[in-house]
Amino acid sequence: MAKVTSKLQVTIPKAIAETYEIKPGDEIEFRPSGTQIRVIPARARRQGLSVAERLRLFDEAMARQREREKDLPLPAETRSDRGWTREELYTRGEPR
Repeated sequence: MAKVTSKLQVTIPKAIAETYEIKPGDEIEFRPSGTQIRVIPARARRQGLSVAERLRLFDEAMARQREREKDLPLPAETRSDRGWTREELYTRGEPR
């Protein structure tokens, strides 16, 4: 178990550093994960999908979303009798 210093620094145990190839000077990311904190080496973030693969997956996801939206009912007509306008909500730039 590691302790936090008065400067809020943490020492990574040697066995963990060796297992995940974390070396002095490497950057790590602390990411909240519910009630826990995940420690992610910067190198691990870079590994993964290429830009082309990410774009392909994004395009596929957008196509699936468009298919789902085809089956959704369209919203009813916008009510204009609500007693106020959008412009009345914003008074920026006007003296109070």
